[in-house]
Amino acid sequence: MNMRKTWLTFALAMAGSTACLAGEPLIKSGDKLAFLGDSITQFGANHPGGYAKLVISGLEANGLQITPVFAGISGHKSNDMLARVDRDVLSKKPTLMTLSCGVNDVAHGKNGVPLEDYKKNIAALVDKVQAAGVKPVILTSTMIGEDQGNGNNRKLAAYNEFLQTLARDRKLPLADLNAQMQEAVKRAKAANAPKPNRSNYLTSDGVHMAPEGDQMMAEGVLRVLGLDEAQVAKAKAAWLEIPAAIPLKTAVTVSLKDYNRLAAAAAKEGLPANEYAEREMAKALNAVLTK
Repeated sequence: MNMRKTWLTFALAMAGSTACLAGEPLIKSGDKLAFLGDSITQFGANHPGGYAKLVISGLEANGLQITPVFAGISGHKSNDMLARVDRDVLSKKPTLMTLSCGVNDVAHGKNGVPLEDYKKNIAALVDKVQAAGVKPVILTSTMIGEDQGNGNNRKLAAYNEFLQTLARDRKLPLADLNAQMQEAVKRAKAANAPKPNRSNYLTSDGVHMAPEGDQMMAEGVLRVLGLDEAQVAKAKAAWLEIPAAIPLKTAVTVSLKDYNRLAAAAAKEGLPANEYAEREMAKALNAVLTK
């Protein structure tokens, strides 16, 4: 097994500290599952390989037909989510709602939300959700940069400690995604694992998830929803077969001479130059992947 496959196997298998209430699974066919969050959640619903979409795919792989409600908005903090939870979540009448909130409250600095205000906002939000008969599922906030010692991550620790206390006191299910992410980054560094980009292991920019991070988050959510080891394994196997799951960003530049040649070849087939180039690149990539 090559290093890349070894790391992906670890990243998907690592369960971290995910707490699920004892008893029956939290979710069943016919349920409606809402995802309330910020840009991490918004991006997690934007393509089939995003964490929110992977959660739905993983449930479907285990015979659970779930209706999703995607409610992530980039830049939003706890006050924003509290203000819109009625409109974006409760009006859709979900059965359960995952809550991912805290990264922007901390990372936005002076424009963020102080800890005591965050506590009030999250408590009020959970009150609203529970009063509507919806089950909240708490997700600790993932890291702000893949360096636990930086100032943002040190500050974020108190926000996550509050979420853990809230979940414990109210007997709510909690997925400690922050702990999972810390452990995944730590082990990846120790193993000198390949990086999806030049500087990070699980994220594209230190905050937003790369494919490895999306899979880590999705597994944590599936476990807290009550899937057992065999069911999680079935979900992960299904993820590997999702078509067009990961959008690759490529930027190719050519000389004017080469562009003219490309445009001439495209014109013979009645295609714009960019569309022709994308098609030919896809062919070349497919040839590599099928070797």
